[in-house]
Amino acid sequence: MLVNSFLNYLKFEKKYSKHTVIAYKNDLTSFQEFCQTEFNDPAISKVNYAQIRHWIVSLVNSKVTNRTINRKISSLKSFYKFLQKTKQIEESPLAKHSALKIAKRVQVPFSEKEIENVINAEVEIDNFESVRNKLVVELLYSTGMRRSELINVKVSDVDFSNDAVKVLGKRNKERFIPLLNSVKKSLKEYLMLRNEIDSNESYLLLTKKGKKTYDTLVYRIINNYFSSVSSKVKKSPHVIRHSFATHLLNEGADLNSVKELLGHSSLASTQVYTHSSLGKLKEVYNNAHPRSVKN
Repeated sequence: MLVNSFLNYLKFEKKYSKHTVIAYKNDLTSFQEFCQTEFNDPAISKVNYAQIRHWIVSLVNSKVTNRTINRKISSLKSFYKFLQKTKQIEESPLAKHSALKIAKRVQVPFSEKEIENVINAEVEIDNFESVRNKLVVELLYSTGMRRSELINVKVSDVDFSNDAVKVLGKRNKERFIPLLNSVKKSLKEYLMLRNEIDSNESYLLLTKKGKKTYDTLVYRIINNYFSSVSSKVKKSPHVIRHSFATHLLNEGADLNSVKELLGHSSLASTQVYTHSSLGKLKEVYNNAHPRSVKN
């Protein structure tokens, strides 16, 4: 009952996405099942830190990564904060818990040359899927939007008169991202072919059967395109988003502006992308610092 109330709180008050709510539900269900097996089904609201610690140890022994464990514990923390807020408990059993250490993963963006090779590749201009697939790449790279945001863009969100596209980000936060002239051209070419598809969908990007595009299709499009131009292990929509931010910063874009374009709520999230620009910063530093110039 308490878990369902919490999930409804996330869905209706916090406006979390369906996938995020499901992730919270899975984490809490996993812990409930563990408690049922190990502790004869104590109420999840009444467990103590020692019991939670026992769960953490079992996850570690099962070779679950520290990153995944931290995510599961974060779900529990949010649940107990909700119980505190609703006066169900006085103190969270995780109040003094410290997250497990995780190794920092360096995301390697695509180079400008790799992006250019993909975007400049020839497509069959009368082939719906070819034109759509190229547009997917162009929109992701020119706007930096998330895969989920791209999938949910509607035809009505594209504003040609103001050269912008409206994006609905996390927690239903709207933002407007400028559109390059080259992308506007690709959009118009795509829309002409889209109009020939028998569909009642309002979403911009469709399958050839007239249905809304989906996560795995977008991932597959990006992976297929970049497999021919890049040897990087990871080729995903998020790597393009990472490339978008990195290339803007390399060209001197203001960090706050990049933050707004990406739809981040804080600069801390955007600063993840600054490490890739360190080489450019060193170049500027070495060319501009008086001591460097003299030496």
